[in-house]
Amino acid sequence: MNKREEEKKRKQQEKLEKERIRLQNMSVYEQEYASCSYICGIDEVGRGPLAGPVVAGAVILPKDYEILYLNDSKKLSEKKREALYAEIMEHAVATGIGMAGPGRIDEINILQATYEAMRMAIANLGVRPDILLNDAVTIPEVDIPQVPIIKGDAKSISIAAASIIAKVTRDHLMEEYEKVIPGYGFASNKGYGTKAHLEGLRKLGPSPIHRRTFIRNYVNAEDE
Repeated sequence: MNKREEEKKRKQQEKLEKERIRLQNMSVYEQEYASCSYICGIDEVGRGPLAGPVVAGAVILPKDYEILYLNDSKKLSEKKREALYAEIMEHAVATGIGMAGPGRIDEINILQATYEAMRMAIANLGVRPDILLNDAVTIPEVDIPQVPIIKGDAKSISIAAASIIAKVTRDHLMEEYEKVIPGYGFASNKGYGTKAHLEGLRKLGPSPIHRRTFIRNYVNAEDE
């Protein structure tokens, strides 16, 4: 091995060591509740968009397998999210997804719809968790111990994993909606109120996946 190769290997090792330290710092809550067999992270995406569902993810990570580069999904590139999504889905003890659609959001409000999606994600795990690590919230009507953690997706590997599967699931769904409901740019804006989206909304009016309670400021009453 020449000096250049040695230097490259050394830098790779340093990078790996740095990443493991970062993950260890993100595993404080998992270590605190290590006596629990099934620690479940919970997070949601899609509270703010004008269209599409709110999606919640629930993930129970394995204790004997290391998933490098887990982080808040918003801090990851699309390519990295997709790679981590595949790894999480392959190696997690259990994963669950829950959704509440636009009609349900309009009916019961976004916060209650988010709670509903979270309860659905937990139910879809197929395994009953011993404890829930939640991003910021305490979920009503759940009889499992909960630990709400502010900015939890950046402080817990379990919540970070949940944020990734929720984000990738929702992004894929919005890309599929673009194919059948063109004109709003759903594939690129994922339902958020970008300039192109608002232009499409004013031109075409609301689509079946728009949240009527969210778009009142952007469309005429007769369009709704």
